[in-house]
Amino acid sequence: MSSLAIRKASPAAGTTPGTAQGPPLRRRIALVPTITLLIGAIYCLLPVAWVVIAATKSGSELFSTFTFLPGSGFADNIKDLSAYRDGVYWKWMGNSALYAGLGALLSTVVSAFSGYALAIYRFRGRETIFNVLLAGVLMPPVILAIPQYLLLAKADVTDSYLSVLLPLILSPYGVYLARIYATAAVPADVVEAGRMDGASEWRIFTRVALPMMVPGLVTVFLFQFVAVWNNFLLPYIMLSDDEKFPITLGLYTLLEQGANTPALYTLVITGALLAVIPLVALFLVIQRFWSLDLLSGAVKS
Repeated sequence: MSSLAIRKASPAAGTTPGTAQGPPLRRRIALVPTITLLIGAIYCLLPVAWVVIAATKSGSELFSTFTFLPGSGFADNIKDLSAYRDGVYWKWMGNSALYAGLGALLSTVVSAFSGYALAIYRFRGRETIFNVLLAGVLMPPVILAIPQYLLLAKADVTDSYLSVLLPLILSPYGVYLARIYATAAVPADVVEAGRMDGASEWRIFTRVALPMMVPGLVTVFLFQFVAVWNNFLLPYIMLSDDEKFPITLGLYTLLEQGANTPALYTLVITGALLAVIPLVALFLVIQRFWSLDLLSGAVKS
């Protein structure tokens, strides 16, 4: 056999026998992150699926052998939950909407002003202020809860709606996001052009900068709304009147009573499911403003 025929019959240089059979090793390794993410998704979604299914079961179905098949008591559970203490659950939902909606709105406004000022203006102590805000981002809320209670107690506003709303107005994380986004989304040349045209600083902010910052501010609003809606510690410390409780604290008290009255467990599970729906609806409504523009702005900065 000639040497040419031998070269044609032999494997190509740099390849190993059997490479053409089955997926390459690199492709198999690439499946590992995907499988890991799928396992993580199942781990996170399994409790949600359990709540959805458990909310459809009556008390007898819930405490019998549990299966992932829907029950027949969802309508009765909602009816019993609405009738509990003359509908106090919906009062808690309304309180949460007030705390989260108004608190997130005020926090977004403050973050917009603060973030724009830190991004555009040059003044002494600017970086020091920003570093203090970063320290506030890293500080756990539990550390500030007791000092906030003592300050508001001195002002005699504890056990009121203001005692929950006031600490929520300034969000260090919201100011940080607004500053990062304003730095990326509002060009300095545009601000200077507005000044050269004789526009006031207020007009430049409201007519030029603010529309550019809308996607980032919507993200700040969403983050703050979710954080306030899920907040438990601050209302737990500040409030004693259960008529002012948010949904998190209300469900907690309902769960404590369920230790003596197991029938209340079905109400807690149904209430937990209903409490998630506003967050899902809010995310679906404003998701087109969310995440992508903020991430692109952060990369540009």
